[in-house]
Amino acid sequence: MKRKVLWLAALASLAALAIVAPLAAAPAAPGAAAPAAMPPEAIKWVFLSAAIVTGVAAVGAAIAVAIVGSAAMGAVAEKPETAGRALLFVGLAEGIAIYGLIIAIMMLGRLP
Repeated sequence: MKRKVLWLAALASLAALAIVAPLAAAPAAPGAAAPAAMPPEAIKWVFLSAAIVTGVAAVGAAIAVAIVGSAAMGAVAEKPETAGRALLFVGLAEGIAIYGLIIAIMMLGRLP
């Protein structure tokens, strides 16, 4: 199960990178011609991609928090002084959703 989750997370990361890499290209020089307007068909795909990235990141964060949270609570039950570390690990797992949201905002920010 853990390997399956890791492969799913790696695949989602690669998909997000493949979507964002062209969008993160350097802007044109100030004297260069303005880029052509984006067709409406392309705009709908950007919206769809942003929604998919956000959704997959949220599902990945939920899976991570479920696994890390249960392990953290088990550790705190055995050794109460580890509560601070456990909370930190749960917060790191929740960061996955924030990364997905940032990628979606970057994608939507490139729209005309």
